Amino acid sequence: MALYIDSADRPLIAELWGSGVFAGVTTNPTILDRAGLGQREVPELYAWLTDLGVGTVFLQVLGRTRDEMLRAAEELRSLGPVTVKVPATAAGLSAAGVLVDEGAQVLLTAVYHPVQALMARDRGIQGVAPYVGRMTDAGRDGVASVIAMQQAIGVEPTRILAASLRSGDDIARLAAAGVPDFTLGAPLARAVLDDELTCQAVEEFESAAARHP
Repeated sequence: MALYIDSADRPLIAELWGSGVFAGVTTNPTILDRAGLGQREVPELYAWLTDLGVGTVFLQVLGRTRDEMLRAAEELRSLGPVTVKVPATAAGLSAAGVLVDEGAQVLLTAVYHPVQALMARDRGIQGVAPYVGRMTDAGRDGVASVIAMQQAIGVEPTRILAASLRSGDDIARLAAAGVPDFTLGAPLARAVLDDELTCQAVEEFESAAARHP
């Protein structure tokens, strides 16, 4: 299992990265916006992540047409070894196929249906990112849908990177079903690193020790 930090907030990334449990950082235009950043700041952010020691960085293309996405991907790839995120539209699938043929690492993102994952697998795209929580918000069973994706595509060559996760229970259920990768926003990342009951137990240990100095 690999865990990723879903953020462009530098202090938060530095804090979480220090735990040693994360494999990389994922971003998209919405995440950049939440951190007060735009596409112009991506090169600086990427350089900072590299200096921090983050080896795997996901950066997303902009554009609605295949050619616009390919031009955006070229700029992102010029920064260094990145995984290019491409939305799961018809134009995105076409652009992703070209990028795979060029040897790029590609993640198909904003995936909402198992058939999209199957198309990605059959095109040789290395990863897909289903939005678990957003599926559930839209009236679908997000966890069940992603489990169906995992069963449909198998293990290789396409890996599922589950996104829009709302709880550690979601991670546990998906991991038990074979889903290999997860990207976590700040609240969930902190929750799984510092479980409430674990922290409570630590306080009890310290209190017990303090009674017998």
